[in-house]
Amino acid sequence: MSEADAAGVLRVERGADRVVAVLDRPEKRNAIDQATIDAIHALCAELEAEPRTLILTGAGRVFASGADIAQLRERRAADALAGINANAFVRVNELPMPVIAAIDGWALGGGAELAYAADIRIATPDAKFGNPETGLGIIPAAGATWRLKEIVGEARASELLLTGRIIDAAEALSIGLVTGVHPAADLLAGAHAIADRIARNDPAATIATKRVLRAPRSEHPQVDLEEQSVLFESPEKHRRMTEFLERRAK
Repeated sequence: MSEADAAGVLRVERGADRVVAVLDRPEKRNAIDQATIDAIHALCAELEAEPRTLILTGAGRVFASGADIAQLRERRAADALAGINANAFVRVNELPMPVIAAIDGWALGGGAELAYAADIRIATPDAKFGNPETGLGIIPAAGATWRLKEIVGEARASELLLTGRIIDAAEALSIGLVTGVHPAADLLAGAHAIADRIARNDPAATIATKRVLRAPRSEHPQVDLEEQSVLFESPEKHRRMTEFLERRAK
C-alpha cells in the first residue's frame, strides 16, 4: 500500500523487508524543498527504528532536478551552516540497511547528491547526472565534494564538480557511478531484484557489513573483527551454516 507524507511530496510503499519511497513533485521535477527534507527525516526515523532496505526513486520520469532554487535563493549563511540538505542525506546514507537509488531522467545538484548518498545506484538510459552548482554561485555542499570522489575517484570527481558537466547513463556506468542500466519500464523491477538478493541474506550480517564499509580506514581491521565476533555468537549464523553443510552433504 502506498501512502503520501503529510506534505504530499514523498509517496511511500511499505513492505516487510523493504520500503519504496517516490519523490513526488512532478510539477517541479521533484526539486528537493524543505517539505521533502522533512519527509526524508521522518522516513529515516522509521527505518532507523525498523531497519529495511530502502528503494528511492522519482515520479514523472525524473529522479530529482536539484534543490528548490526558489527556496535556495533566499537562504543565508546561517542556513548553509545548518546543513539542511546535507544532514538529511547523511541520515539516508547512515541507515542501517542498504539504500538503492533507481534513477530515471534528471539527477542534478541536490538530486545527484541524494543519489550519491545511496549504497547502490541503477539508472535508465535517459538518466542524467551533474552538479552545476558553481554556475549558480554556490558549491555542491550536500555531499558531492566528498562522496563523489569516494565513488568515482578524485580526478574524475574534480573534473565533474569543477566544470559542472552533465553526464549520461552510459558514462555513469563506465565510471562506476551506477552499477546497472535498465529500460525505464524495468527500472523498479531491477531495484527490487537487488532488494530480493539482500533479503535472502541475514539482516544482522547485512547491517554489520554496511557499518564496516562505512568505517574509516584507520578502524580496520579491528572494526571487522568486532562485528564478526558478535555474528559468530549469533544463532542465525549457526543455523545458516548448518543448513549449508547439510545441503552439501546430500
